[in-house]
Amino acid sequence: MKITQNILLASLLGVSLAAGAAVLKTDPAKTTVSAVFKQMNVPVESKFTRHRVVIDYNAAAVDTSKATVEVDTASLDLGEAEMNKEVAKKEWFNAAQYPKATFVSSSIKNAGAGKLTVAGKLTIKGKAADVTFPVTVKTEGGKQVFDGAVPIKRLAFNIGEGEWKDTGMVADEVTIKFHVVSQ
Repeated sequence: MKITQNILLASLLGVSLAAGAAVLKTDPAKTTVSAVFKQMNVPVESKFTRHRVVIDYNAAAVDTSKATVEVDTASLDLGEAEMNKEVAKKEWFNAAQYPKATFVSSSIKNAGAGKLTVAGKLTIKGKAADVTFPVTVKTEGGKQVFDGAVPIKRLAFNIGEGEWKDTGMVADEVTIKFHVVSQ
């Protein structure tokens, strides 16, 4: 009887521990990743239409959480087919050689009041950089929602080579925004 109770207790603990940490299935129809930049000093926000976000989130032990993001660099939609083709070229994302931009978290910390501090490695066009940024997490309709923004300098990742290095046309400052909704 005692062995059965121990097995039952161990099973229940395993279920409750597993329930605390889970890879969230994201809702692609509601999840967005976009780039915000200034072109000739006019703000532009363009969405990446293809991306994969994996979040292993544990609200009870945030420090054990992890996140990875893959973005198809050729999927930036600037609203015009010709411009979309242009940003996939070698001078911009070089999507033929670098089809994915990635982020892999190295730490996720609770910052209190529904905020997280996320750190990790961002790799775009073969260039990697350590980044740290705030994320807001909330529950809406039983779903986890994560919102955040990562400021970068596009030239640090060789985005905009040759004549496009001139920041008078396209600013160096870019913000990568994301809104991730679980299913």
